Amino acid sequence: MTLPQHLVPTLDSVRAGDPVTVEGDEAHHAVVVRRLRVGERLLLADGLGRVATGEVSATAKRAFTVTVTDIEDHPEPRPRVTVVQALPKGERGELAVEVLTEIGVARIVPWAAARSVAVWKGERAAKAHAKWRSTAREAAKQARRAWHPEVLPLATTAEVAALAGAADVAVVLHEDATEPLAALALPADGDLLVVVGPEGGLTDDEIGLFVEHGAVAVRLGTEVLRTSTAGVAAVAALLSRTPRWGV
Repeated sequence: MTLPQHLVPTLDSVRAGDPVTVEGDEAHHAVVVRRLRVGERLLLADGLGRVATGEVSATAKRAFTVTVTDIEDHPEPRPRVTVVQALPKGERGELAVEVLTEIGVARIVPWAAARSVAVWKGERAAKAHAKWRSTAREAAKQARRAWHPEVLPLATTAEVAALAGAADVAVVLHEDATEPLAALALPADGDLLVVVGPEGGLTDDEIGLFVEHGAVAVRLGTEVLRTSTAGVAAVAALLSRTPRWGV
């Protein structure tokens, strides 16, 4: 069974034999909720590619110490995938973030699309963004990711268009598109961008703007997926055709 992972602020300059202390909520959950004990082995990650394997040498209510036995540096997975996720209603936003993190997305961009039902403003926006970040953090630990995803601030349509223009390959999921996702040529490296629209669908203006900036409108199949699951289906289809998934 894969060892459990805990996130630490940094593993810079840590070597085998060094003690690393984990504190705060991260440690409280491990010790009080998960009942971590001295002698257990686990993984420590900094979310930036470095992972330490070690053994718990001491515990307290809000802290535990790990003696490191091994350090490994993982290269960032390539191609790197960014998903622009239109704001779903209810808890479907957290579901989208969770599954996108599990599948290996590098960046998640919440987007206020024209037909988004959910609205992020003021204090609500700060709380919702924090919830997305927390969801990504926990999902990354569950998935044992060495590189944890970044959840960017809420983007405007113009900012999404700029992201499309900067990507090596950008796709917009659209049920009326004529080109299938499987027909796209993909680079072995570079940056891929996937734009997922809201429950109400994309407007013609949004699609036109993204296409002007180099994106390609594509369809996944004949089925119409929910906004919270369309992104993970598209990313899985893309990654299956890259070296990341053994092709």
